Amino acid sequence: MKKLLFSPKQRQVLEWWREGDRDAIICDGAVRSGKTFALSVSFFLWAMACFQRQRFGLCAASINGVRRNLLAQAKPVIQGLGFRWEEKASKNEVVVRGGGRENVFYLYGGRDEGSFTSIQGVTLAGVLLDEAALMPQSFVDQACARCSVRGGRVWLSCNPAGGPEHWFYKEWVARAEEKNALYLRFAMVDNPGLSEQVRQRYERMFQGAFYRRYVLGEWTAAEGLVYDFFDRDMMPEAPEGTFERWRISCDYGTRNPASFGLWGEMDGVWYRVKEFYYDARARGRQKTDGEYVDDLEKLAGGRRVEMVIADPSAASFIEALRREGWTVRKADNRVLEGIRRTAEALKSRRIVICKGCEAAAREFSMYCWEDDSSGDRVRKEFDHAMDDIRYFVMSLGDGGESAARFVERSVF
Repeated sequence: MKKLLFSPKQRQVLEWWREGDRDAIICDGAVRSGKTFALSVSFFLWAMACFQRQRFGLCAASINGVRRNLLAQAKPVIQGLGFRWEEKASKNEVVVRGGGRENVFYLYGGRDEGSFTSIQGVTLAGVLLDEAALMPQSFVDQACARCSVRGGRVWLSCNPAGGPEHWFYKEWVARAEEKNALYLRFAMVDNPGLSEQVRQRYERMFQGAFYRRYVLGEWTAAEGLVYDFFDRDMMPEAPEGTFERWRISCDYGTRNPASFGLWGEMDGVWYRVKEFYYDARARGRQKTDGEYVDDLEKLAGGRRVEMVIADPSAASFIEALRREGWTVRKADNRVLEGIRRTAEALKSRRIVICKGCEAAAREFSMYCWEDDSSGDRVRKEFDHAMDDIRYFVMSLGDGGESAARFVERSVF
């Protein structure tokens, strides 16, 4: 096995369970800081060193997240140390054997409030919750309550997902000593496998509250403009040449404004080359679904549009589009995740807003966070072009050719 390098902070994670009598460990901080890798490897080593024929829980926001973030990182290390690893995908479990011992690790996804029922009733010797701040408190509480075997411990990791009012910060980070938990904050420098180039790339990628959370590792409230880095100097003329693919994104409105964006891909970059924006209140007349379908067709201008990404709540409009032969995908409407990805895409120039898209430019200058302490909420005004842009960016998460070409030309 290739020799592994660990930072002092990672070594703390690897060794904390050998000393003292802490009941839990909490690791938060910057993205790509090496906390999940160290935590997953340490969890398996602890389980195999301390228990025989026991059950353990591996949790993330989804089971795919468990496989991608925990199993994929821990498996080569654990196997390299001589343990036998058997994954039973249909049962969402992993059996690890070695040194005369055998333990079972169950995979759980904690996406929503109903997820706690999937882990209810099982007895565990330990549980590892990755991305804990993205899970409902009901799921995290239930997972922790399942650790009733003597010597059992709770392992938690996350990036800051909000300000000091976030439930995970209040219940775990602020109460770490009370819960007899070791608390470690990670920075990117705590990951010895991360080059200076990559660290600088991530520092450029984030802005505002997301920079303070994902680069500095702070639990901070969002405030001010959502996209405070955006200005009109970032809006070039639409490039000349042949676009490889076309998509249209739609935020539908009857009394509220409707906003459509026409996007063309060239060399792995998606350009918003044209847009349609209609404010029924300002115009004094509401449009029908059929009229909006006609407007969308005019925006397409005879181009071969592979997909329309539509507001998921616009059921009648989606049906009208499909009747006219358009391929429609309901948009992923996760607001905070969409805002984060949109900011990344804008700063990295994976998407570009072109001159002439005045509705988008206007809303970028006015789209704000709510100035309260109730959590990350955007003000529900000047958000229609912002929503259709967010819908479009979330459609790029499918890992298609565009993403591959973008990765190839990016600096890592």
